Amino acid sequence: MSNHKSDIKYKSYGKSLKGILSRDFVMSISKSKGEPEWMLEKRLAAFELFDKATLPDWGPDLSGLDLANISFYTDPNTTEKSSWAEVPQDIKDTFDKLGIPKAEHEYLGGVGAQYDSGIVYHKIKDSLKKQGVVFENMDTAVHEYPELVKKYFMSDCVPAKDHAFTMLHGAVWSGGTFIYVPAGVKVSMPLQAYFRMNAPSAGQFEHTLIIVDEGASVEYIEGCSAPKYTASSLHAGCVEVIVKKNATAKYISVENWSKNTYNLNTKKALVYESANMKWINGNMGSAVTMLYPTSILLGDNSKNEAMGIVFAGAGQVQDTGSKVIHIGKNTKSVMRSKSVSQEGGVSNYRGFVQVAKSADNSVSFVGCDALILDDESVSVTLPINKIQNLESEVVHEATVGKIGDAELFYLQNHGYTADDAYRLIVGGFVKDIIKALPMEYAVEFNRLVELEMKG
Repeated sequence: MSNHKSDIKYKSYGKSLKGILSRDFVMSISKSKGEPEWMLEKRLAAFELFDKATLPDWGPDLSGLDLANISFYTDPNTTEKSSWAEVPQDIKDTFDKLGIPKAEHEYLGGVGAQYDSGIVYHKIKDSLKKQGVVFENMDTAVHEYPELVKKYFMSDCVPAKDHAFTMLHGAVWSGGTFIYVPAGVKVSMPLQAYFRMNAPSAGQFEHTLIIVDEGASVEYIEGCSAPKYTASSLHAGCVEVIVKKNATAKYISVENWSKNTYNLNTKKALVYESANMKWINGNMGSAVTMLYPTSILLGDNSKNEAMGIVFAGAGQVQDTGSKVIHIGKNTKSVMRSKSVSQEGGVSNYRGFVQVAKSADNSVSFVGCDALILDDESVSVTLPINKIQNLESEVVHEATVGKIGDAELFYLQNHGYTADDAYRLIVGGFVKDIIKALPMEYAVEFNRLVELEMKG
């Protein structure tokens, strides 16, 4: 089942998404995976919603996304391996050039790799297995952990009805990561997955479901990339994180999609009593990004921290931000964002803070800083605060700056070229967020920043 384009109904859709996919197409994906009836029902329910949906009427222009020519499933033509040596050489060469996955790197507790629509490699350390930690391909988890998947998959956290692209995702999802950390288990080594979208006009719809049981903790890292083709591609993954009482989850994402990719990802966490959720996102690729990691602070004394950095260059619109909903008492959230715009790039910060009537003594801080490197680039801050409790404290700070002649003159007088001076200033601007990354990823992200600044 290498290409299902023959199952796609081609028609001009304008603002309507109706008719892009068929019910038979969705059923064929489920059948090829041997899925249980309940998962097929979830897919078909999502398809029915998608079949009536329209594109978002807010945010960046999505008219360049040619859904009629997207391949909604691209088989990597290999089965999943637990030994990197067994992965087909052409796929292995692609990942080796990226430097990921470093499958046997001692600081990682587990590694997964997805190529187009399928997982090609997955492995977890035996020491974590013995503690009951599950780190598995999402497709496999549907069969091996049906009770957990059925309970949490696109139900309370990210229901398919959220928006058009969660509807599409629910219908055609494939691959991704499933993590379960038993109560009281502290996973000291990060788990990592890397997603590569390699085919032209491709769609990638991986699903990540992370369940951190009471008193447990985990750190998960994902990296994403794609080569550049002339036709547009679509990434519409979905991340669901369940952080139970007294648990901690840290989710790190470094995305470097090619500039023909529409990155329309959905990430959300449910955070229970005295639990802690932390998001760290770095994004410098894609033609258009719409990404707003969201935490719902359900339990008393729960916390959320979100840190993000984006680079917007020529032809790019980075529409990113964070969302948090305070429901429990004494909840706290901190959201920090840094953006750099150059060569006409557009960087939008879109934040949302809601404090419910029940959220007594809650505190939220939002800080977004933008750096504009020329006269053609744009930075816009679009905050929304919905405060329903007068016993709460909400603070929003925003700054926009440009690199001035005085700074450049000073650095050039101390031996720096103009290009090096720009890179030095930008590096200082984003360093506090880059420092939050694991060392190997901080080094890689700094390298990507260097390349981005060189154009």
